[in-house]
Parts: sequence; C-alpha cells; structure tokens
Amino acid sequence: MAPPAAAAPSTTTMVCARQGRLRQRYEGCYRLVSGCIPYMLKEEDGESSCQDVLGRLQVLMISTPKRGDLIFPKGGWEDDESIDEAACREAFEEAGVKGIISATPLGEWIFKSKSKQNSCGLQGACKGFMFGLQVTELLEIWPEQVTHGRRWVPVEEAYGLCRYDWMREALDKLKEQLLFESNFRPLPSPELVDSSSLYMVMPAVAEGAVALC
Repeated sequence: MAPPAAAAPSTTTMVCARQGRLRQRYEGCYRLVSGCIPYMLKEEDGESSCQDVLGRLQVLMISTPKRGDLIFPKGGWEDDESIDEAACREAFEEAGVKGIISATPLGEWIFKSKSKQNSCGLQGACKGFMFGLQVTELLEIWPEQVTHGRRWVPVEEAYGLCRYDWMREALDKLKEQLLFESNFRPLPSPELVDSSSLYMVMPAVAEGAVALC
C-alpha cells in the first residue's frame, strides 16, 4: 500500500506558486475557485468488483498551518487558464502532484474563504469546482511545501478528516464517477515505494503563514 514513487526534483522545471489576485475570475459576488481530489488505486491481482475498486481507492489530502484537519488542493481560477488547468496547477503548487484530470467536474459548491467563515452575507463567498485527478507523478519538492504537508488516506478514512461537508459530498461524487462513468479506465499503478510515504509530510511552517481557499 503505497503512493506513486516520488520524482526527483528538477531545478530547471520548478516554478514558484502564483501570488495575488490580479487575474482572479469572478462571477457576480463569487470568487471562482478550482481544485481537485488527487487519487490512486492500490495494486491488486486479478479482476476487481466495484467494491474492490473503492477498497483500493486512496486520496491525497493536504494540511494547512495551525489546523488539525485536512483539505484538498484548490485555489483561485485565473483568467489566463481553463478551469481544469487551474485545478492541475493547484494540485502541483499545493500538493506536489501531477496526473490525469477527469473530463468533467465532480460538481460545484458554494463556500466561504477561510478568513471570512464568520462574516455575514456573501463577503468572502467562493464558487468552487472540483475534479478527480489520477496521480501519475509525486514530486519531492513543490512550490508550497512550506505551508502544506500531504497525506495519502483510504477514501473512507478521508470522510472523517474533511474540514467541511462539501468536501465529503465531493468524495461521494468521486466514487460515483469512478464506478459509473463509462469512460473511466483506471491506469496501472505507477512504481510503488515503501509504506512510510503514506504518512504526513510535515514541513516547517513559515511564521505567520495562512492558507486561503
């Protein structure tokens, strides 16, 4: 039981995470957000039933500073990229993974940014679109590893780790998509590494760092 083998860092291909909101897309009062649930299927010999697929399903969750629960990578959808490109970018920047994104979103949800959870009205409101991302590459170094650790967990365990109800709904949609969409064909698992990589990678947290939706 292990994730894809970590790829060696490349100084020529590493880039910094995007900063600021100059290119941020909005729809009325909503800030548009795109993200994904990175996942893999554990190796198994022979034919698999639907329940076997769910039993093999692992999702990658990330930590944020000063919080004990976990989230999925997501962030602002900018005006120079498509919605699925934004989801892939956030997966790379926040979780250090690359992969194959689902052709259609898991759904869309309305929620508030972390800093505006207790505000009234629509202040800080986001409209988020989530995708499934089958991980094919796990990077050892990624742009936001100072503020985001990462952890592979079985999908059923992930429900108890989710910070918000909409995240659990997105997990439901991921399972439905994997089981029932006719165009879903799981890839063979990439090269595996030892199970110690299943545990949280907890980098040092920068003083005063915060995470936004």
